[in-house]
Amino acid sequence: MKKSLQEIEDFLYHEAELLDEWKLEEWAALFSSEGMYLIPPIGNPNADHNKSVYFAHDDRDRLEQRAKRLLKREAHVEYPHSTTVRNLHNIRIKDLDEQSNSATVRCNFTTYRTKREKLDCYVGVLEYILILENNELKIKEKKVILKLDSLRPQGKISIIL
Repeated sequence: MKKSLQEIEDFLYHEAELLDEWKLEEWAALFSSEGMYLIPPIGNPNADHNKSVYFAHDDRDRLEQRAKRLLKREAHVEYPHSTTVRNLHNIRIKDLDEQSNSATVRCNFTTYRTKREKLDCYVGVLEYILILENNELKIKEKKVILKLDSLRPQGKISIIL
């Protein structure tokens, strides 16, 4: 892959901005045609999705449906929308594969969410597999590894991380 760290960082910052601005359909468009959005169980980031309950295990069609659903008034848990602020830290390219034209990228994240006078904080690691599709960066896989003991006090994940 012939993209610099700066281009990859800019891409990830753009993704975070789309999510914070609730531009979820534009966010879904960042994924490749075979893109996956994954949130494995807390404490078991390599769990087999056939044997463990994931918070999210979405292929491209499912993540598009999730994005559209969260934008509707009927999605009561997120209407009106939460306010979020995302921070990405320690962005690093872990592997470049010229053969498959892909890059494995890892970074730490903090996402703050406020809603109904409550503040929730999600922290963890994001693992991406990025590819070039029509000479544009696309997400082939995004795995959200939560570094929490539990989902307390929030109790759930109602936003896209």
